[in-house]
Amino acid sequence: MITKTLKFALATAAVAAATALGNAQIERLTLDSMISKTDDALVGKITKSEVIRIDHPVDGPELYYTHLTVEGRSLVNGKTRTSVVTFPGGFINDEEGVWNSEAPSAEDTKLGNRVVVFQAWSDNMGGDLAGNALYASHGGLFRTVEGRNGTVVLGRGEGYAIQNNIKLSGLDAQITAIDKAQREAQQGNK
Repeated sequence: MITKTLKFALATAAVAAATALGNAQIERLTLDSMISKTDDALVGKITKSEVIRIDHPVDGPELYYTHLTVEGRSLVNGKTRTSVVTFPGGFINDEEGVWNSEAPSAEDTKLGNRVVVFQAWSDNMGGDLAGNALYASHGGLFRTVEGRNGTVVLGRGEGYAIQNNIKLSGLDAQITAIDKAQREAQQGNK
């Protein structure tokens, strides 16, 4: 009797766990898929960081978002630009804010860091906030470092759009080529 009850309890727990895990969605991205889902990729320097709070009648109170201002150059078309990219979470001060597990780390978003960011326009990130969302939150921001042979973009591992460390010049060429191929394919489908 105990064995049947134990088996039933374990089976029920397994089904419940599978159901809970089935609702979680983790998006694995290649560089091609990242480019197809975003409006631009920008390489530049973080020049400003601002956390805002929205109290919304439908979405709720205390919605916190971080705006990063990145001054640099589009890796899609080469044009110089400044962009504000936004992600959920952040702290206005020591007591007002919220931590978001998907947000980039404080180390990644320091003022003065040179980064590559992937952004996509959103009409409503929550609380009726419209703007350029940092696509895939922390998965859309990649730090760069200066090496003897030029700038290197730091990869984040398997499942991220930039898996391995790569020279910025190589990434720039890949993004430009991918965007061009995707645009030509879209025009061919019309």
